[in-house]
Amino acid sequence: MTDVLRQRRAASLLVLGLLAAGVLLLLLGASVGSTGFDSVQNLLSDPIALQIVWDIRLPRTLGAWAAGALLGLAGAVAQGLFRNPLADPYLLGSASGASLGVALALVFLGVSPFAVHWLVRLGLTGAAFVGAVGAVLLTLMLARGVQHTLRLLLAGVVVGVVLGAMTSLVMLMVPDVMQSMQAFMLGSTGFVGWTAWGLMVGVWTLCMAVAWSLSQVLDGLSLGEATALSLGLPLASMRAALVAVLALATGTAVAQTGLIAFVGLAAPHLVRSVVKTTHARLILLSSLMGGVLLMAADALARWLIAPQELPVGVLTAVLGGGYLLWLMHLKTRGNSGAGL
Repeated sequence: MTDVLRQRRAASLLVLGLLAAGVLLLLLGASVGSTGFDSVQNLLSDPIALQIVWDIRLPRTLGAWAAGALLGLAGAVAQGLFRNPLADPYLLGSASGASLGVALALVFLGVSPFAVHWLVRLGLTGAAFVGAVGAVLLTLMLARGVQHTLRLLLAGVVVGVVLGAMTSLVMLMVPDVMQSMQAFMLGSTGFVGWTAWGLMVGVWTLCMAVAWSLSQVLDGLSLGEATALSLGLPLASMRAALVAVLALATGTAVAQTGLIAFVGLAAPHLVRSVVKTTHARLILLSSLMGGVLLMAADALARWLIAPQELPVGVLTAVLGGGYLLWLMHLKTRGNSGAGL
């Protein structure tokens, strides 16, 4: 009983810490622009600067939190569903599907994936979302449903490879879209506005409610499928609902910000390194962790080489990949020590 109370207390403290970090990063994101860091005094004394903060920096920073929260939530669901700590939100082919959708839209529209015009943005965002969800549906069709986890995993890998190859083929046949596709594939929060932020928050609320209500399935699966079935859990229907959450959360985030690597993979790992808890709390904590990670990466991407800007997806890949390599090194050294 003492261990349970200790875990709950640690989880509560982590929630408070992540919320506080989010507030601090929101203030930092509102202060970082193309010229670097702006002091609060300068922002308050300049009406134009205040307008820039309200129209550009705040929705971008909050949008980074929402996209990171969606990816963190999807990562926790994917790792619990596949019982694999290396599973990420793109495992069912959603990233490749979104890329193919955007590539095909660019061929017909002939514009940048982050163009400002709202009609163009709507078309490309819709193409990315439809491509991501379509890839997941194709994976489900090849896997013949969600009954077999291994078959679902293998089908996702196959769909990702095939759709990725089709995207490369489109870019080779129409080289004009290659530069625009690069912007999408490297990821960016630079054109997230208030509408996109509101959409992502709405989807996050829905996905969080469904994932929270189904967290007992993930707890049961962590003990093995036979144990989960013995507990009377309807695995087929609940797995389908969790896959729907995974597809919706990932598709929405990718449609608004492009492909951002390692946030969904690293966020649950960071949470588990701090606290051991049930999947209900893990999903919430991973979502908050993902939001904080992407907010921090977005602020760094704007500040490191200002007035130029790094693609945020590149920064998350470098930092996330470095963290996972360090984690693997620690575990390898720990196993070696145990063997000795």
